[in-house]
Amino acid sequence: MAILLDGKKTASELNETTRKRILKLKQCGIVPGLAVVIVGEDQASQRYVRNKHKLALKLGMNSVIKEVPASITEAQLLALITELNQDTTIQAILVQDPLPKHINEQRIMQSISSTKDVDGFTAVNVGQLYLNLTGNYPVACTPKGIMTLLEKYDIFLRGKKAVVIGRSAIVGKPMAALLVNAGASVSILHRYTTEIAEYTRDADLIISATGVLRLLGAEAVKPGAVIVDVGQNLDETGHLVGDVDFNAVKDKVAAITPVPGGVGPMTIATLMQQTVDLTEWGLANGK
Repeated sequence: MAILLDGKKTASELNETTRKRILKLKQCGIVPGLAVVIVGEDQASQRYVRNKHKLALKLGMNSVIKEVPASITEAQLLALITELNQDTTIQAILVQDPLPKHINEQRIMQSISSTKDVDGFTAVNVGQLYLNLTGNYPVACTPKGIMTLLEKYDIFLRGKKAVVIGRSAIVGKPMAALLVNAGASVSILHRYTTEIAEYTRDADLIISATGVLRLLGAEAVKPGAVIVDVGQNLDETGHLVGDVDFNAVKDKVAAITPVPGGVGPMTIATLMQQTVDLTEWGLANGK
């Protein structure tokens, strides 16, 4: 049986470290502030935001939720972002997906100050990641959380063959950049890739973020591979599962993330971690 890459346990340890960092900041009169903007009444988004808010408060942060109606204009939403950019009690800003169709998501995301961009989505921060610049800047939370999890389990990346399935700006592209920066050789697969298994059968590490149920079975992975499953799907019985057929591959691979309990907890723990990072970086820069 493969080693389970326990994201729940690792996230708990990361949260404890974050809590201690927050306590140290509070002793200096500083409270890290996270603002989450949610547009409309999407039930899944509201659930995610509540979970983030609950954890932020538990860790000792100043957590602010800005709920606005789906009818908000783009200009009004941009004005709200500007207000948060200028708010000295807020060090990190997140705009929850999805946004209404009448709002240009790119324009909204790029309006967030790069020094408060806790998701690492602004062009400035993405550019720093792709150039592998030294210094401090936030990175997309899910990929960064995955890297933390791999490091926790001593999974060596330099010289390894990695396959990332999915090319989103949230997971796939920043994940590939982080792996390249770590010395892996990376292939990015997507909906137009034919014969996905031709790539995955030779991969030492597979990271799947597609939301396609049972995308990969035992025949698509090699013995001893490491699998990180970012997918979240409901199977025929209504249970949450990933992209990978877990039961089919668990006795063939060396390590695999469970779903749930793998990548999900790492994403939110990384969000909290980067809120504190942004706070500390701002202090170091005199802000």
